[in-house]
Amino acid sequence: MAKRITVLSTVDDARAKGYLRTLSGLFPKTKLNDASVALAYTVDANLSTQQLRKAAERLTHPVTERFSLSKVPVPDGATWAIEVGFLPGVTDNVGRTAEETIADAIGRKFKRGEAVFSSFILFLSGSLTRKEAEAMSRELYNPLIERASVLPARKDIPVVVPKVHLHEDQRAEEVDLDVADDELTKIGKHGIADKDGTRRGPLALSLAAMKVIQAHFRTLKRNPTDIELESLAQTWSEHCKHTIFADPLDGIKEGIYRRYIKGATEKIRKQKGKKPAKGKASDGPGDFCVSVFKDNSGGIVFDDKYLITHKVETHNSPSALDPFGGAITGIVGVNRDCLGFGLGARPVANVYGFCVADPDDRTVLYRDKEKTQPLLPARRILEGVVKGINHGGNQSGIPTPLGFLAVDPRYRGKPLVFAGTVGLLPRTVLGKKMYQKKANAEDYVVMAGGRVGLDGIHGATFSSESLSSGSPATAVQIGDPITQKKMSDAIVREARDRGLYSSITDNGAGGISCSVAEMAKECGGCIVDIEKVPVKYQGLSPWQIWISESQERMTLAVPKKKWKELKKIFDRHGVEATVIGRFTDSSRCVVKWKGKKIMDIEMGFLHDGRPVGMQVSRKVVRKNREPSASARKKPLGTALLSLLSRPNIASTSFIAQQYDHEVQGSSVTKPLQGRGGVNADAGVIRPLPHSPKSVVLSHGYAPWYSDIDTYAMAAASIDTAIRNAVCAGASLDYLAILDNFCRRRFSFPLSASWTMRPSRRPLTSRWRVTASTFWARPTTSSVHPSISQRSVRSEMLCRKSM
Repeated sequence: MAKRITVLSTVDDARAKGYLRTLSGLFPKTKLNDASVALAYTVDANLSTQQLRKAAERLTHPVTERFSLSKVPVPDGATWAIEVGFLPGVTDNVGRTAEETIADAIGRKFKRGEAVFSSFILFLSGSLTRKEAEAMSRELYNPLIERASVLPARKDIPVVVPKVHLHEDQRAEEVDLDVADDELTKIGKHGIADKDGTRRGPLALSLAAMKVIQAHFRTLKRNPTDIELESLAQTWSEHCKHTIFADPLDGIKEGIYRRYIKGATEKIRKQKGKKPAKGKASDGPGDFCVSVFKDNSGGIVFDDKYLITHKVETHNSPSALDPFGGAITGIVGVNRDCLGFGLGARPVANVYGFCVADPDDRTVLYRDKEKTQPLLPARRILEGVVKGINHGGNQSGIPTPLGFLAVDPRYRGKPLVFAGTVGLLPRTVLGKKMYQKKANAEDYVVMAGGRVGLDGIHGATFSSESLSSGSPATAVQIGDPITQKKMSDAIVREARDRGLYSSITDNGAGGISCSVAEMAKECGGCIVDIEKVPVKYQGLSPWQIWISESQERMTLAVPKKKWKELKKIFDRHGVEATVIGRFTDSSRCVVKWKGKKIMDIEMGFLHDGRPVGMQVSRKVVRKNREPSASARKKPLGTALLSLLSRPNIASTSFIAQQYDHEVQGSSVTKPLQGRGGVNADAGVIRPLPHSPKSVVLSHGYAPWYSDIDTYAMAAASIDTAIRNAVCAGASLDYLAILDNFCRRRFSFPLSASWTMRPSRRPLTSRWRVTASTFWARPTTSSVHPSISQRSVRSEMLCRKSM
């Protein structure tokens, strides 16, 4: 039977004070007068009383905490207890860490089926009704991923074991595509129908795409299996293929991506030339780009020995459903993209951008027309994304030197959450170029890192569609930065420089369905035994294992003779690594389930078989109202104070102060600068202590300009970012832009520019990395001042500086 270890603080508890302050602010008329917090660890394992006591001692700080193994200690005066924990199947990082801690304490590993689950219990004191306690509980958890119990404060709080119990039919099923167009549309929009009539989740496949798939399998004289259809949906998704930018638009046959983004880059690189002119310094005006448009990140020259990489992505729809999970998944995802650049760059900095509604916005929005599925409040969204970026980056040992916040009510329904990573990679090791990789036929397909679960099912296809009532909860994931840190250290610090693998990429969108298939393009094919993939719990179907985006996983191509040495490294770092197949030159992507072939798709059709859409644009004419006469006559002093009170001008120190920019000891400038601690528009880090060169990050954004002129918006954003970099000492001769585009009515691309030039300081030279952001969104923290308080602070600082 499961046992619970309860840990309470014996000193003043900042967590309890934070909850008390937050709830008192949200419920100003409440009679709440005190709060206490207890951490609970539910141990679902066959442990003796002595072993359980050893475990409790290891989980408790002997000076500031005490534990209980029997009843839950109830603080004096407490009237209600609110327990919050994760739902079954949701990643529980604290529970997993506690499990490892207990295993060390008792000297044995947990067996299959045994686990530890974490939760916290908030005790409320005061004359509160059940209705008031339940209202407060709703401010403490997200029902999409968490559970909450509201009970009278007593010692016999029930023990909850959130185990997953699946009863899936663990085989590949045939999907009948010999149906009418209406049914094809339903399959593409809502997913494959199960026997009970329910749909599995969005495939984001248009009718045109479904008809192409239908025709293809008719030529093969068979129907596709569910895993084949799901795999095609992931690979062809807008999230993976960026079809809107890639497909023809009006008279632009090659698409706007190839002409205006890739084409502009190729033109500039050609003009700059491959090498600097004679007599010029190595950081001169030659082409310094090394890898663009073809890997997980972009890469440019840092110095004679190293490259700098950069990648930014957004996690918008997931962050609207679960802000913490969406943001943490975004940041650990780009950290893995850094790790997957070339043969593995080391993450040296994270950046962020939040475009959100005002946290004081009380507008209630719903995912469905019936108004039964409310979105989280604007305040909760901001709190969640701030916390997610913090946990995902800083807990992985990566500094966060720069970020931005943009506030607008139009972000209320869907925030824009940018996460970026800067990486450092040696140019060559053992005579091999580290930015080049290639899986070879007969290399093992190795999956390393976390296990596969239901989290992240249909993440890529979900992100390719609008947020709606049918948006699946399984699309949301929660990253585990500790597991990822161990995996990163194993790869970058040991395996990479020993040449133990041929190629590497991260298991991001589409999970191994995309990572393995993408790497298979390098050699021409692959064959995977899907039952060998490590899973979090039993009962997953083959298609779920194949497309799950569960976090902290990388796929490697490993020569057979090097597998044993690589496995020892992963084992030493506590990272699970498993051979799940091999790469081939068969020109086919083959998946087997217990010896039976359940997927067999030609590589060309898998990657290039989707229909190309002919897109047509239309001109949008906007009419902008002029300010009223009374507004134009407002005294300038009043107008200035009104401007300073706006959240887009107010200080965002409450975010920067939650992030660690000093980890790795590389910061040169700080996120808050000057006498008043003003938000920095550029940040400088020094990734190599022995090198005089630095990386500079800057940003600029102008989303509101899009209401008037989207082209001018983009130009202004990039111009601002470049100016910010130049003000930090950057040179226009060494500048690169990283573009990240968000497609919405009110949105803008996130870009980053890199520059390098000799510093004005003697004997130094610096890299300038600039991030121009065209979309963003923020949130507030419950333990920091409100927007209005920050606004007053900003007014005072500005007035003093003037």
